[in-house]
Amino acid sequence: MNIILKSLIAVALLSGFSNIVAANTEENAKATNSRAPEVSPSEAKISFWDMSYLEKAFIDSTPADRKDGLAVGDLVANGDNKAMILQLAQEIADKKHGKYDSLLIALHGKLVFESYYLRGRVNLPHMQASATKAYTSLVVGRAMQLGYLTMADLDKPVVSFLKDLDPTKFVGGVEKITLHKAMTMSSGLRFSEEQLKKFRKNSSEFKGLDKIQAFLELSAPITSESQGFEYQGADPQLVMQVLDAVVPGTAEDFIKNELLGKIGINVYNWRNDLSGLPLAGERASMTSRDMIKLGSLVTNKGQWNGEQLISAKYLAYATSGITKATEDWQPESFNYGYFWYQTDMIVEDKSYDVKIAWGGGGQHIIALEELDLIVVITGHDREDTILAQVSKNILPAFVK
Repeated sequence: MNIILKSLIAVALLSGFSNIVAANTEENAKATNSRAPEVSPSEAKISFWDMSYLEKAFIDSTPADRKDGLAVGDLVANGDNKAMILQLAQEIADKKHGKYDSLLIALHGKLVFESYYLRGRVNLPHMQASATKAYTSLVVGRAMQLGYLTMADLDKPVVSFLKDLDPTKFVGGVEKITLHKAMTMSSGLRFSEEQLKKFRKNSSEFKGLDKIQAFLELSAPITSESQGFEYQGADPQLVMQVLDAVVPGTAEDFIKNELLGKIGINVYNWRNDLSGLPLAGERASMTSRDMIKLGSLVTNKGQWNGEQLISAKYLAYATSGITKATEDWQPESFNYGYFWYQTDMIVEDKSYDVKIAWGGGGQHIIALEELDLIVVITGHDREDTILAQVSKNILPAFVK
């Protein structure tokens, strides 16, 4: 009887809270003419870090159809526990979990929840930080689908693709650096702090393949021991150089035309390195809605509108737990694939396989194929602890 009574009280309280938050959501929608906040032409020219905070959070459980290639739906019709998500959205608006700019949820191919806070705008490409690495991995998968790379190529030395390097100056063991090793942050490249300072201070001296040549000359010898997991910027740079070498035209055009353009991502920024190649590990910017599209490639096994864009075999492996993520800032339960994280989230004693693109400050694409669920979060929070709320407040709303 006590259990039943407590359950009834909990349902009543939750229902009451749902009505309160729903009313707040409706009020916010009316205040913004039911339109998600947009960046103005003048704001579009300023730095993300100079963007003013929204006066009111925008929280919408029936996202508008913006004719951007995303189907939309209704959270009430698709979520058993709308109140939990609305509660989290209000807590984010109240900055209880840090400084976050958006929270979006897609279920069964439809965007069913959309919210913006602080610097979040529906049409503003948001800085992605290291989530860019995960997008680089998708580009590799696209090159593989088109036949410019094969699964067998993953085990070939990176230098076998880069013909204009001078191997007579390489340190020992460079041939051990394969695409597989580079994309699992296990290249084995190791530099002293003094060398890293030199790279940063004199970065203009290391352009194009000159940077790769410098990596392979100045590193300590590559050994089986050194090829453990180490999260560093050199590894994704190796991968982008290989992409540029194997695809027709430039890597920049390939990304634009063969990946992003194919899924309707036209408003974005992907900064170039001094080499002239897109930065493989950082500095891309995407809208939150377009992040949903990138996540859908994972939940749909590389397909977009019935077309196989990414090699399904590659993608399954790239988003699996190939190696252990061992940096002290990475959760103990996190594994690492090809620039994607993999972990298991437990809800009601059941474990769910979760794929995550993760960038510093709070950039997340969280994809669960079993639930056909995608959660996108953006932010500028130094601590970035929001993932705990995903398993606590979001997943339970969709677990039947």
